[in-house]
Amino acid sequence: MSRFWSKNTKNLTPYVPGEQPKDRKFIKLNTNENPYPPSPRVKERIQNFKLDDLRLYPNIEGAIIKQAVAKHYDIPERQVFAGNGSDEVLALAFKTFFDNTTKVGFPDVTYSFYPVYCALYEIPFVKVPVKENFSIDFTHYGKDLKGIIFANPNAPTGSYVSPDVIEELLKERPDTLFIVDEAYIDFGGESCVPLISMYDNLLVVHTLSKSRALAGLRIGLAMGCKELIEGLVRVKDSFNSYPLDTLAQVAAEAAILDTQYFNDTRQKIIETREWTQRKLRELGVKVQDSMANFLFVSIPGISGPEALLKLREQGILVRNFSMPKISDWLRITIGTKEDMEFLVQTIKKIMAG
Repeated sequence: MSRFWSKNTKNLTPYVPGEQPKDRKFIKLNTNENPYPPSPRVKERIQNFKLDDLRLYPNIEGAIIKQAVAKHYDIPERQVFAGNGSDEVLALAFKTFFDNTTKVGFPDVTYSFYPVYCALYEIPFVKVPVKENFSIDFTHYGKDLKGIIFANPNAPTGSYVSPDVIEELLKERPDTLFIVDEAYIDFGGESCVPLISMYDNLLVVHTLSKSRALAGLRIGLAMGCKELIEGLVRVKDSFNSYPLDTLAQVAAEAAILDTQYFNDTRQKIIETREWTQRKLRELGVKVQDSMANFLFVSIPGISGPEALLKLREQGILVRNFSMPKISDWLRITIGTKEDMEFLVQTIKKIMAG
């Protein structure tokens, strides 16, 4: 620990990402990556990219991304913000809208980066317990909260809140900012983006890492009313005016506009998820209903850490979390059909001892 670290830095517990192995080849079902390559249009655009253009700074606002997103969702460009992955977009949102004089709330079982942002910016927060079935219970979120943040579908459980429920919350709590992290919305859920034109207390965050298969290029989005977006831009330009490189912007535009490929690949993932869920339940494995590109499962009679290790020994990586409430559960990314067939057979063997 450096003697030059600030007190805040010393007290931070950073977010821990999923393992990225280098020592051997695994079936990688631990980081919710897309099992299919990006759109062929992405490959074409990058191959035809003029390298001379890399001597120039990228567009400061990701204009071509904003145009593509605005067209896709039929919203004004002024309601779109583009950033370097949804993690950075979320980090900017926490800094833009909250400080040490406010308090935010989020589920106790959700994306574990949220408390890290709060610690980094010294924002008071409260974790609200989810229900026994892991669904989010909004009745216990105090009226003193300036913000409520949750992933929808939630991570790592896959539970889902419909836009109708969210709209009622927006109406009931007009002075509370709702940040809905829709990283997994494209795998069966209905987005809240249509609500942003009606409610100024809603910010919707997206990523191109999952359903658009661009995790390696780091593109994130936020959509909300003009004033919320202007706030994000103000903070972004006080931190890094050029968060998105030129190649990322070109690739993002191509991926967003290729709706046919997007729909084909996400449908494959949805079908494989439903098949995997059915097969695991037939084995007696507990599986939460999911609207994401992963399943949340618990293998009877085998602890989470033990199941994690046994699967790793068989060449399969999954995630297990140390939080007591979910320590016996695994989050398993949906891979190809072949990946999931091998997973099911491996779990069957593990259960048979």
